[in-house]
Amino acid sequence: MTRIDQLFSTLRESGRKALMPFITAGDPDAAFTGDLLATLAEHGCDLIEVGIPYSDPIADGPVIQASYTRALDRGIRLDDIFEAVGRVAPRIPVPLVAMCSYAIVHRVGPERFIERAKSAGFSGAIVPDLMADEAGPLAAAGRERDFDLIQLVTPTTPRDRALRIAEVSRGFLYYVSVTGITGERSSLPPELADNVRWMRERTGLPICVGFGIATEDHVRTLAPVADGLIVGSALVRRIADASVRPRTEVLDEVGRFVDRLRAALDERPSEPRQCH
Repeated sequence: MTRIDQLFSTLRESGRKALMPFITAGDPDAAFTGDLLATLAEHGCDLIEVGIPYSDPIADGPVIQASYTRALDRGIRLDDIFEAVGRVAPRIPVPLVAMCSYAIVHRVGPERFIERAKSAGFSGAIVPDLMADEAGPLAAAGRERDFDLIQLVTPTTPRDRALRIAEVSRGFLYYVSVTGITGERSSLPPELADNVRWMRERTGLPICVGFGIATEDHVRTLAPVADGLIVGSALVRRIADASVRPRTEVLDEVGRFVDRLRAALDERPSEPRQCH
């Protein structure tokens, strides 16, 4: 079992669901990223996604796009990210997953990228612009190194194709909640819980929902049907001014936000509610 497999096995045994924040590496700098990773782990997050800034984001909304731009404008590079994560990863008791464009993987070389990412402390990667049908070589290289390549399913993915994607995904299946780009939303599609439930009945792979998850109510609604919930823009927005505010103040705010989500996730209502 990979480290991600072990995480979800432990969570299932205890009846808990994963809280999975997304952050942008290097926003505002690599040192803060290390402090942020430690803070998120201390406040009950189970797995952390680390976005590798790229000049042409694939499905990211304005909040995450702006964070990528800030990091790139300050000169962050892949080497800096691996070095910063590598310094803090041994002290973080949760898996880390890189989210990056395949252009970055291709430039480094798939096998070399996996070797470097794993050495830095990453347990897997999400490559949103790599089609599942073309992911074979990278997935095979990952399997050889106990490094999970996580695939995405979107609301427009035909169900037969969604099942094929689930068969090749490792670690968990990333279920995109809405059509479009990332970003906070006041409501989620009413059919989302039913769609996730349908998928869970057909795969043993953990299903984690992302895009638009921003409030405690979203968490309470989806907790009964999802194995994990991914929170990105709502968190990245709270970090946007970390370069001009006291960093301890920003980290405290992040900790309080995560605490609220963790508490809502642990409430675990007995029956799924309609998304609203």
